Amino acid sequence: MRFGFWPNPRSCYEDQKTLGQHIEATGWDGLWLADHFLPDGDDLSIDIHEAWITLAALARDVPRVRLGTMVTGNTYRHPAVLAKMVSTLDNLSDGRVVLGIGSGWQFNEHKAYGIEYGTFPSRLRMLNEACQIFKGLFENEFFDFEGEFYTLKHAPLMPKPKQKKLPLLVGGGGEKVTLKIAAKYADEWNVWGDVATMVHKMKILDQHCETVGRDPSEIERSACVLLFLSDDEAFIKRMKATPMPGTPGIIGNVSELRDIVASYKEAGVNELIIPDFTLGKLIGAGQEKLDLLDRFITEVAPVVK
Repeated sequence: MRFGFWPNPRSCYEDQKTLGQHIEATGWDGLWLADHFLPDGDDLSIDIHEAWITLAALARDVPRVRLGTMVTGNTYRHPAVLAKMVSTLDNLSDGRVVLGIGSGWQFNEHKAYGIEYGTFPSRLRMLNEACQIFKGLFENEFFDFEGEFYTLKHAPLMPKPKQKKLPLLVGGGGEKVTLKIAAKYADEWNVWGDVATMVHKMKILDQHCETVGRDPSEIERSACVLLFLSDDEAFIKRMKATPMPGTPGIIGNVSELRDIVASYKEAGVNELIIPDFTLGKLIGAGQEKLDLLDRFITEVAPVVK
């Protein structure tokens, strides 16, 4: 089982680099970035670094772990242009890139930058076409495509990705459409989910695989979960009683988290991705955040490594 880390998109590059180098040195497997241009709120003065350029810098500064987006909004860039960016970065990083893609959801970015938002069904149809374009460009010398949203004419992609098969990760849990897109095209699939949610969603993903004639074992599965690791019983009790709609957490002491992580693996989850939304601060050499990450990777993760 792999473990990935997702730096807070509001953190400066130096903090992202420090965290990336630390998680790499301590045995984590992946570094994932959100792909957004603006905060999802009223305060638009907060710095948000563009994800793919930041990944290029991290590829230089963090030389081992996998690098990917969690996830790129498909509406932001033409898929052929994105394929070119991703293939370039895969070569620059010596074959470590995962293309995480979703339909796009954050309305204020589209409004501010004049990006067509469309409707939810139209964004899903765009995602379906984009996944075909990624596969077609990665796997063929030239690729032609005629769709509702995109047209490619004898389109090359050079250089090809360094990896023989650059992983395409589809993010999202929509059971009728998104999971069907994942069944058709994804090498990896991700959603926020507790164990019960993952079991339910993966069952539906497997059903879609059967419908489209795909072996479900070809698709790796990952879950995003908030981390609350503590020896403070009052804190654990309080957090377990706190509703977390849409962003579930794994909560408990080391022993409890070992059991929870083991249950994810038993359910068939290949990677847990821990976002940096609840981990405290980087305080000089005090490193509250790093200490928590170290406890997880050295005391909890070995139960499934």
